[in-house]
Parts: sequence; C-alpha cells; structure tokens
Amino acid sequence: MAKHYWWIIATYILTLFSGIIGIPAIYLLFQFDVQTIAIYYQIISFIIGAIVVLILLKPDMKMDPHPEAASWNTVILWSILGVFMAYFAQMIAVYIETMIIGVEIGSENTGMIMNISRSFPLFMIVPALVAPFLEEIVFRKIIFGTLYKKSNFIIAALASSFIFGIIHGEPEHVLIYSSMGLVFAYLYVKTKRIIVPIIVHMSMNTITIIAQYNLTPEDIERMQQQLEQLKTIIFIGG
Repeated sequence: MAKHYWWIIATYILTLFSGIIGIPAIYLLFQFDVQTIAIYYQIISFIIGAIVVLILLKPDMKMDPHPEAASWNTVILWSILGVFMAYFAQMIAVYIETMIIGVEIGSENTGMIMNISRSFPLFMIVPALVAPFLEEIVFRKIIFGTLYKKSNFIIAALASSFIFGIIHGEPEHVLIYSSMGLVFAYLYVKTKRIIVPIIVHMSMNTITIIAQYNLTPEDIERMQQQLEQLKTIIFIGG
C-alpha cells in the first residue's frame, strides 16, 4: 500500500474519533453547551478531514486515468443506475435481516443523524456529502483496491464491505451496510472511476435525509408499525 494511503486512513480514523478528546477539552475551556460543541466539532473535523484527504490524494490525481476508465457519459449513466442497484441490494438485505434473521426494523444511527439534522441543519452536509466522500476513498479506493490487487473481487469486496459495515457502529445491521458496500465496489471496478461510487453514496444519503427530514416521531413510529404488520402478514402467509 502506498505511504500516503496510510496517512489517509489515519486522517479518517482521527476524523471519526478525535472528538473523544477534543469535545471535552473545548467544553472545559469555553463552557459552551456540550451538544452544540459536539455538533460543530463534527462538522469542522469532517470538513478538515476531507480537505486533508484531498491534499494527500494529489499524487493519484496527477496520474493518468485507467486505460479502461469509463467515459463521463458512462459515469453519469452508472451513477444513476448505481442508486437503483444500491437500493435494491439494501431492500434484499433488509428483508433478510427482518424476515429471516429477526433483526428489529430501524437504524439508531440514521435516527440519531436525523435528530441532529433537524436541530442543526448545517450538520446535513456531513452525512450527505463529506462522510460518503471519505468512506469511498478509504473503503473502496484504498482497502478494496489494495485487496483486489492481491486477491479477487469476491474476497476484496466482502472484506472491505464488512469493515465498512462494522465501522458504522451497528453490527446488527452489518448486512445492510455490507450490501451497499458490495454495490459500490462493483461500480468502482465496472467504471474504473472512484467518482461513481462516491456520487451514488452521496445520492443515497441525500435522498434518505431529504425523505426523513420532515417526518415527525409519530410518522416514523407509524411507518415502523406498518412494517411490523407487513412482516406478520408475510410470516402468516408463508
């Protein structure tokens, strides 16, 4: 693995976990509201992390594109198609988790992000734009790309997607995250351009945020009850 890739991974890890020390330190110094500190710390740290990663990627940007890299018209086509592919994979994963494994419907991670976004709309740029960029660079370009050179698509995609799922902190939903990771890896290999999974990942997160932004807790609870009823009907019908 190239040396600057290790620095990118270190930057990503620091972006994720620096708040453990940084947020309490800022609170002790300035005594601001701790929730406000935490939100703006995350926004600033993710933006700084993305800027550092872009700087570290300069050697890659100067390289000629892959000989088989997709044209920009093809990039647009696969970016659109990729959103549908990722949602389809996610639907299958949700079905397996809820109907077969018995995992409870709903994501605490998504719920927490939406609660924060409703209180601090500026925070939406993190899950919608910045986080997908960082994740695709780390998990697809670096981790998947490195493993793919040394093994094959199945091994590299499964390994990188599993790590991608675990890092989200919801091991019970690792299948859902991993299913999307598999699609993103396929898009990267198919087009030979990392921009495609980045666009698809950003699009999915943005669509989710927009769709849920105006939902009230009552709306969400009603939807969960309907899903539970559907689950019961399917089980009885089977």
